[in-house]
Amino acid sequence: MTTETAPVHTPPVHAPSIHALGQELDIAEAWHKQGRDVAIATVVETWGSAPRPTGSHLVIDAEGNFEGSVSGGCVEGAVIADAMDVLATGKPRMLEFGVADETAWQVGLSCGGRIRVYVERLG
Repeated sequence: MTTETAPVHTPPVHAPSIHALGQELDIAEAWHKQGRDVAIATVVETWGSAPRPTGSHLVIDAEGNFEGSVSGGCVEGAVIADAMDVLATGKPRMLEFGVADETAWQVGLSCGGRIRVYVERLG
């Protein structure tokens, strides 16, 4: 009697995404060394249900490239837009999104929580 075994799943050879590894600050440093203008967005506070924990990062360059996550969905689009202004002016910003905030509904943070995100220019 022979027993057939299911084929063993071999994961792809490529490396996991940098986003999955949480190396956003390394990416920011590399981009900066390449001469790119870079902004870093950091979740500094959360209340209630929040998509990403405190300390999560999103790095954005002046061309609109980004890595990482501070929330997901349209909130990240709003953070990226504000990051472009931070890159242009050099002035950091504190952003807040939550269900009590009309902006939160507009950008998609309807999970019942609130987040504060600090956006600063690197260098």
